[in-house]
Amino acid sequence: MASIAHLSDVHFGRHDPDIVAAVEACLHQQQPDLVVISGDFTQRARVEQYRLACEFIERLEAGGLNVLGVPGNHDVPLYDVMRRFIRPLHRYRRFIDDDLCPYFENDALAVLGINTARSLTIKDGSISREQMATIRGCFREVPSHKTRMLVTHHPLFAMPIGEEGGLTKRVNRHSDALLAVADAGVHVLLAGHFHRSFLQSAREMVENAGPALVIQAGTATSTRVRGDELQSFNWIETGKDRIDLRVFGWDERGFRPGPPAGFTYQDGNWHAAAPQPA
Repeated sequence: MASIAHLSDVHFGRHDPDIVAAVEACLHQQQPDLVVISGDFTQRARVEQYRLACEFIERLEAGGLNVLGVPGNHDVPLYDVMRRFIRPLHRYRRFIDDDLCPYFENDALAVLGINTARSLTIKDGSISREQMATIRGCFREVPSHKTRMLVTHHPLFAMPIGEEGGLTKRVNRHSDALLAVADAGVHVLLAGHFHRSFLQSAREMVENAGPALVIQAGTATSTRVRGDELQSFNWIETGKDRIDLRVFGWDERGFRPGPPAGFTYQDGNWHAAAPQPA
């Protein structure tokens, strides 16, 4: 089995320092094989905000953790128009990672990150033909026993908008992107952006995009929460043909694991299953 801590929308510059410290303490204690951060490292892509995000990552790595991240729309300058269009992710490359297509692989996992943030779309996402080719090519030689995960900031699927109903926007070229996901045999799609966790409704998030299971993360450390949902991150354990999920939620004293949800992979799709015993 391999373990992944899936964080998103940490929004340094609009963060709670106590919650940041609690996230770090929890991750250092749990020691996942990989920490995934699916975008929005900063609130407004300012230098000081990037410095704080960089220091956060450095502290995780100093504790022996592997970190893979992708940019979000908040990591592109909004008000600095010249920088937004000429060098939109220059600060991200400087402080977070020069690689906008990061990749991690071990004995159980193959995880690819793709940047969906763009200068022109403001808050919406997009995926290019070149990135689709990267998805297909990256997973081509991955052995069949490894769980293949794709990380983006913007979800490739339309997501339900809380209790108010309706669906969110999808990334540009989403239909072609989902064909690439299916061709590559991606098992799990990790994303953020909407500050809502979909663990409780994950059983309904299995879509017809090859064998892809959609897992959304809420905001891990930001004060920009949605509705009555507090800060949280996902804990994912994966083995051959199986995934177990828990949401670690903030309760003013620390992060506590919520009820588990299990899935098994059979006949080309994911199916709800009894959680593994603790």
